[in-house]
Amino acid sequence: MQLVPYIVRHTNLSEQSVENTVSLLNQDCTVPFISRYRKELTGNLDEVQIGSIVEFKNQFEALEKRKSAIIKAVKEQDALTPELKAKFLNCTDMTSLEDLYLPFKKSKKTKAETARKNGLEPLAKIIMAQRSDEIEYIASKYLNKDVINEDDALEGARHIISEWVNERTDIRNQFRGQLERYALITTKVVKTKKDEEKAQKFRDYFDWSEPLNRCPSHRFLAIMRAEKEGFIRIKVEIDDERALQNIERRIIKTNNACAEQIELAIADAYKRLLLPSLSNELLKAAKEKADADAIQVFSKNLKQLLLGAPLGEKRILAIDPGFRTGCKIVCLDEQGDLKHNETIYPHPPQRDSSGAIKKISSLVDAYKIEAIAIGNGTASRETEQLVKRIPFKKPIEVFVVSEAGASIYSASKIARDEFPNYDVTVRGAVSIGRRLADPLAELVKIDAKSIGVGQYQHDVDQTQLKTSLDTVVESCVNSVGVNINTASVPLLSYVSGIGPKLAENIVVHRNENGAFKSREEIKNVARLGGKAFEQSAGFLRIKNGENPLDDSAVHPESYNLVSKMAKDQGVSLKEIVGNTSALKGINLKSYCTESIGMPTLEDILKELEKPGLDLREKAKVFTFNQNIKEITDLHKGQLLPGIVNNITNFGCFVDIGIKESGLIHISNLSDTFVKDVNEHVSLHQQVVVKVLDVDVARKRIQLALHKKGA
Repeated sequence: MQLVPYIVRHTNLSEQSVENTVSLLNQDCTVPFISRYRKELTGNLDEVQIGSIVEFKNQFEALEKRKSAIIKAVKEQDALTPELKAKFLNCTDMTSLEDLYLPFKKSKKTKAETARKNGLEPLAKIIMAQRSDEIEYIASKYLNKDVINEDDALEGARHIISEWVNERTDIRNQFRGQLERYALITTKVVKTKKDEEKAQKFRDYFDWSEPLNRCPSHRFLAIMRAEKEGFIRIKVEIDDERALQNIERRIIKTNNACAEQIELAIADAYKRLLLPSLSNELLKAAKEKADADAIQVFSKNLKQLLLGAPLGEKRILAIDPGFRTGCKIVCLDEQGDLKHNETIYPHPPQRDSSGAIKKISSLVDAYKIEAIAIGNGTASRETEQLVKRIPFKKPIEVFVVSEAGASIYSASKIARDEFPNYDVTVRGAVSIGRRLADPLAELVKIDAKSIGVGQYQHDVDQTQLKTSLDTVVESCVNSVGVNINTASVPLLSYVSGIGPKLAENIVVHRNENGAFKSREEIKNVARLGGKAFEQSAGFLRIKNGENPLDDSAVHPESYNLVSKMAKDQGVSLKEIVGNTSALKGINLKSYCTESIGMPTLEDILKELEKPGLDLREKAKVFTFNQNIKEITDLHKGQLLPGIVNNITNFGCFVDIGIKESGLIHISNLSDTFVKDVNEHVSLHQQVVVKVLDVDVARKRIQLALHKKGA
């Protein structure tokens, strides 16, 4: 089996595209670089398609590695024939490979192995031949010191037959298919724990049953968590009689005494070997699918969050609100550098609101503040109301910013390195302010799992989750581009071809030598070689540099081409950037070569039209209903402004300005069928919702997306 045909079969992409992409991956090219700067080679594949090639390439390599290990193990047992080796090599998936290897696994001491040592395999073969009606008489010939009577002999033979039944790939595949189609997942509560407080959130699953193939990922993960925490027991159920009959039809060909023994052996194989093994396999597959679904939801949310609207380079006063411990205030300049910090106490128990108002007002004037960011945690609403009472000398926009993960950042090594002389409260407030200015640049410093936009993120495969989220962060960072002269080490480390060590080297070089004046200077960074420069240069921006193209997504490898375009239009390189009339006169087809085709030329032209354009929207001010402060203020039928703060497969959660977020179930997003929640709402979208139901005791709020004019 070859790599490229394997990927083509799973992706339906063209063989040439796959072959060229694999070649680029083998040359250590990154996915963002390939999708942006090698479109001619890939056939214009996007990041998702290239990501699929990476996924199946890894899958193929893991399969081939496992084949080699199995062939080696079977060879060491002197059991490898040319035919068997060919079967191993021709396996196209891990399940069929493991089924084929099953008879050769060196397992712990089994009942069948004991029976073989007692000399009962010939008897098992006679029974399987199904030609004798005198099976007890034949069994009497196999008695010895370990096999005392005929019943012992027949039982031992049945154990061997049971193992043979279990190892038959046709039977396993047939039963596997039956489980996939008809298996039920059932749950029963652990009676000694049913009254525990923590068990109550799982009470829907105290006595639950549904077809496993129709169990949605979020419910399956909830059930698995309930079992893990010891509140329920899970069982896979199937029509046992039908399953046994299907197996019997494949094996039993007569109606004699041998058939009776085989029937008993099949029942034993089914109950003791097949059902437990394939039920676990089915649950594992369901878990993998649920993990994949949950990770996909998390990834979509994370992408929307990272590409959230930035306010831009503004002077920001950020407030981390609190009651007893006060509100921490920091003042940041346009680059996000900390200029001042202190604490005010406007809320109970101190209630020094007049002193707080004076202090905020004086800081706004002293540091020429242009916007105020308030964290959305404890005392957020009260602090927002206080700030909006202040009569500033000029209009100041006030934003409420998500604090999710800010405490993780403030206690992290990254935060300690950035602010070694300040405590966690100051670092947290700085993070809130910087999130308003540029969510992407700040959120990359936090472990993505801690940002709070996933479902069951602690229950899914953690390695897969990290890989997927890192891919999302890398994609977002490179799609926006990074200012090399202001970016932090964490942000730089996600740039194509850079990584943590080179990111540190860039910052060290910047600190020692001053700002980079051109992309060419990037080559002077320690250990940043030609490959790293090729992969990263197009994503690194230099504002007000020597070459105007250095602040664009045009790759340095295309600079000469752009210079030729400018010369042909009779203008300088600086004059062609953003020059609509000159750009309209360019005939792209005349610049096509073997290596540069229309996709790349069209990208270059777009960049020249609007160099360094940020694809993100600008931040918008938002205000919650000031009369709603806690869940008891809600009532059925209210229309409220809200912000979507999490999206799941079953709906989305909306922040309406109180501690509890409300749920818009997927059925309440539209009057028509909703296949994908993301087609109707996006993370941080400002919406109007209608209150459908309020369960104060369980702290649950049911909402509907309000349609304008309804």
